[in-house]
Amino acid sequence: MAGYNVTIGIEVHCHLSTQAKMFCRCGTDYIGKEPNSLTCPVCLGIPGSLPVLNRKVLELALKAALALDCDILPRVVFHRKNYFYPDLPKGYQISQYDFPIGVNGIIRYEVGGLIREIRIKRVHTEEDAGKLVHQGEGFRFAQSGVDYNRSGIPLVEIVTEPDLTSPEEARECLMMLRTIVRYLEVSDGNMEEGSLRCDANISLSNTPGEMGVKVEVKNMNSFRSVYRALQFEVERQSSILRSNRPVIQETRHWDEMKNVTVAARGKEEAEDYRYFPDPDLLPMNISDALLTEIRASLTEMPLHRKERFMNDYELTGNEAEILVTNKNLADFFEECLKDFRKPRLVCNWVLTEILRYLNEEGQEINQSKLTPRMLAELLRLLEKKEISGTIAKNVLEDMFLTGSGPREIIARKGISFISNEKELEKIVREMIEKNPQSVADYLSGKEKAFNFLVGAVMKATRGQASPELVKTVLARELQAGG
Repeated sequence: MAGYNVTIGIEVHCHLSTQAKMFCRCGTDYIGKEPNSLTCPVCLGIPGSLPVLNRKVLELALKAALALDCDILPRVVFHRKNYFYPDLPKGYQISQYDFPIGVNGIIRYEVGGLIREIRIKRVHTEEDAGKLVHQGEGFRFAQSGVDYNRSGIPLVEIVTEPDLTSPEEARECLMMLRTIVRYLEVSDGNMEEGSLRCDANISLSNTPGEMGVKVEVKNMNSFRSVYRALQFEVERQSSILRSNRPVIQETRHWDEMKNVTVAARGKEEAEDYRYFPDPDLLPMNISDALLTEIRASLTEMPLHRKERFMNDYELTGNEAEILVTNKNLADFFEECLKDFRKPRLVCNWVLTEILRYLNEEGQEINQSKLTPRMLAELLRLLEKKEISGTIAKNVLEDMFLTGSGPREIIARKGISFISNEKELEKIVREMIEKNPQSVADYLSGKEKAFNFLVGAVMKATRGQASPELVKTVLARELQAGG
């Protein structure tokens, strides 16, 4: 990093998975909807309208704060954060200031095989703003519009301390945070649709333990963007410091097309927002009963689950990582083990054949017709040598498409497995007669010719023979012929 000490902290906004907005009954499923079709006087900020807190917002935010090992404050207060922007019709955002949901938490994540920790400063809730639209159907040149469908959607904001020291760490930490909120089912964490957004504060100094001038980077909508934007800032600020010029404290936007950050405005401090308690929303006390109820609903965290998969199922770190990063896939894997206790075999099929089909179909495992019990039954047939690996793969494809069980598919297709040596000997001899050159090559010591003959026999049987049995019979017949 050009000899400078890099300090990074992140602020992450997650849309909470509620059916209704934070302070009204408008729906939150705004993707693809007609602009301004999910609005009411409350989320439009019409004078005289009064907000009523959606209790689910409080429950989900508490769940996130508890899972991140935060201290939960006994009293929650909502504040008005005052600033002007066209997508904020009230002129203020209902947020939290000195009495958030939780403080002093921890995110544990992994970089280069090492477990790292970053301190969480605070976890609080706030409403989202609307969205400016600069192009699309019906827009003339130099026109912009405002869509308030997003206005009032509940957010949980997670603010970390500046404990990160590189863009790579920031990316890995953010990826872990998204996995955590998905495990908790408090947010879908979809960055492409804007339901998880990250801002980052970055500073460089040449004195260990000291921070430089802080620059905030916004508008990063993918893990790749976060990494590249912070890399750009490291290089930009390094260049400024090397030329003995001052770094300006400001907010910058990431331009994805040009791969640069651009100045947006001077950096605001908390006092610039003139926070004051919202007079329309009374403070709320967090009861012990509610905390007990939410603690009981917490699930195993992904990092702990990865360690358990490695210890209990003897998976490699990479295998366990791929499985636990997707909670639905990890759940599918463990459900399958309840019916077929062969972790290594199940893992191999999930990470190869099943992931391949899911990618081809553009599906998540919980959207497919394949169930853990169906896969377990298929693998039992394979283990008992009632079907070959080739047949199993063909049957699996049919299972994905139709949702039928393996025995039903095998019966419907009239698949029979050749396990009779006499029957196989006849096919092997035919292949030997049809491929005299390969036989001669094999007998002269060319091992590749043997694999060619095995392939010819497998093709002739349409994959309905055991490869191991084919090798045994073929070797015996070649030896006898030689």
